[in-house]
Amino acid sequence: MIPIKYSRDLFLWSMSAIYLIAFSSLYIQIPGLYGDNGLLPARLMIDREANTWGDLLDGKPTLLKLTPKLGLDTQQGMDLLCLLGMAISFLCLVYKQLQDTVAFTLLWMFYLSLYQVGQTFLWFQWDILLLEAGFLTIIVAPFHLQLPFKKLQMSYYHQHDTITMWLIKWLLFRLMFASGVVKLTSLCPTWWGLTALTWHFESQCIPTPLAWWWHHLPVWFLKLGCVATYVIEIAIPFLFFSPVRSHRLLAFWSQILLQVLIILTGNYNFFNLLTIVLCISLIDDAFLWKYKYEKSSSGQMINRVASFLLYCYIGYQTCTLFTLNLDLDNYSVESKITFTEKDLEKFLQVTVPGSIWFGLASLGFEILVAIISCFQREKTWIWKNIAAVQCLFFGALAAGMFGISLIPYASIHKEAQKLVTPELFTLRSHLGDFHLTSSYGLFRRMTGVGGRPEVVIEGSNYMDRGWKEYEFLYKPGNITRRPSIIAPHQPRLDWQMWFAALGSYQHNPWFLHLVYRLFVNQPEVLQLMDRNPFHDKPPKFIRAKLYHYHFTDPNTGPGRDWWWREEKGEYLPAITKDQADFVKILKHYGFIDSKNEKKKSASESITSLLLTWLRNYIGQPEGFTFIMSLMVAALATHYLTRLFM
Repeated sequence: MIPIKYSRDLFLWSMSAIYLIAFSSLYIQIPGLYGDNGLLPARLMIDREANTWGDLLDGKPTLLKLTPKLGLDTQQGMDLLCLLGMAISFLCLVYKQLQDTVAFTLLWMFYLSLYQVGQTFLWFQWDILLLEAGFLTIIVAPFHLQLPFKKLQMSYYHQHDTITMWLIKWLLFRLMFASGVVKLTSLCPTWWGLTALTWHFESQCIPTPLAWWWHHLPVWFLKLGCVATYVIEIAIPFLFFSPVRSHRLLAFWSQILLQVLIILTGNYNFFNLLTIVLCISLIDDAFLWKYKYEKSSSGQMINRVASFLLYCYIGYQTCTLFTLNLDLDNYSVESKITFTEKDLEKFLQVTVPGSIWFGLASLGFEILVAIISCFQREKTWIWKNIAAVQCLFFGALAAGMFGISLIPYASIHKEAQKLVTPELFTLRSHLGDFHLTSSYGLFRRMTGVGGRPEVVIEGSNYMDRGWKEYEFLYKPGNITRRPSIIAPHQPRLDWQMWFAALGSYQHNPWFLHLVYRLFVNQPEVLQLMDRNPFHDKPPKFIRAKLYHYHFTDPNTGPGRDWWWREEKGEYLPAITKDQADFVKILKHYGFIDSKNEKKKSASESITSLLLTWLRNYIGQPEGFTFIMSLMVAALATHYLTRLFM
């Protein structure tokens, strides 16, 4: 068996990078999002200070319940956790020795604590994916236990690494398979009609400039892209667990291709990078040129024949299920779904429960192979037995994680839910607040069909004239502005504006708070936006209109305009700052109720003063530049350290 020492190291290093991106991206937005004058003040989520372990774990467990003991308010507590997370993940990128269980436990605890008070602006699938992947990373990472006897020193690599890395593979499988299946179970007409990509590039939250070009590709090509998406997300993930190495590598490159294309055409922050990191579980040290192994001619021939037959089968099923026909006259490939909703139901009825049994068998096989490896590879009888006990322990832990992951995964189909025992439901109910496992499924239904909805906020000093538009940093607004490239940074206000446009302000109270902060020209909130047309004096009236945005025609753009838009109606009627019903709503949510404001101590702690000074020095800078600066600094320090040490 090919070892996975270096691929495991690559995974731990990459998770450190993801954490650095996540913490730094959030840190620069905290004052405008969660400060006392922010859109969703985090202080409203902390009902009391924790004095006991019971208080800390009661409700939503978060370390922010302890920050008053340091003389910090909630915003400063969030600043502290982000800064500590940035510092630890930065050091983990530089020093391999720090990539251990302790470091990743702290990183996970910090992000969980922030997530618990993050409310709407942190309720994204990549946030819960990072929490689950982060917890599994704690299990994967080595525990640097220093023992008094040299012969008993813990090794940096273990035979049970294959077991713990299997959990990463299982998470990747659940993520990809569910993402593919929900597109069909949602009964979205665009996914069933293979026309989803004809709308996707235009309607996604923050498209890149390349999305404009992909939007104008031939329809037959975009429909073929939908077919490829189904194959990569539904069929290929089963190859993750294949004993044939070439199958796993095919699965690896398929997932990488999909994620890279998404990165090129859409700004999905660290989500696609995190998915790529999970794909490291599919490779080994030979892939990284760190291990040479001899290939037997007979075994190689069998693998090639088996692989050829498998690829032929996948190709045949793809052509049959989607009726792929080559049109030589028009130089195109015609495609259409031939299966029905009833066929899909039958497929899921067998596949989803089957995948659970398949996963259980795969995990059992990994545990068995790891235990056998203990007695084959370890040199002394002491370490043979210690390594075997470790494999049994981590095997039991992996079985437990596998079990509780079945609860969200089995929600795909009712037949799979029958396999989930009451004990697993009880276990997950006790651990639910820690978000160890979650359900996934992005792009369930295609939004923006017929034009992407956008909310445009306007202000004026006169009710009947002089309306001026507020500009956001990244989301479409000015039709002449080129789409942005901002990933892996996530501008969370811009993202939520996209969701707000799909609904109404009645379901987004933070939007009304945003309007209020524009009425008072709140600096922390305005730093999350681009152009303020009333920088001298706030407007007397503010309203919001709903538009539908479309990419311009290839013959007219993007040389002139990137977008054209049509007004669809009123999103928020013109209001004033002191309007009674407006103020009543703000007070109802505690946004402007003075009795909820926490008074700061007259004598602030040194930690508080230091955090305040650092916040004033850094401010809320442009996200992409800030993150890239940290990443470049970490990489430079890492290689300089290796060069001189």
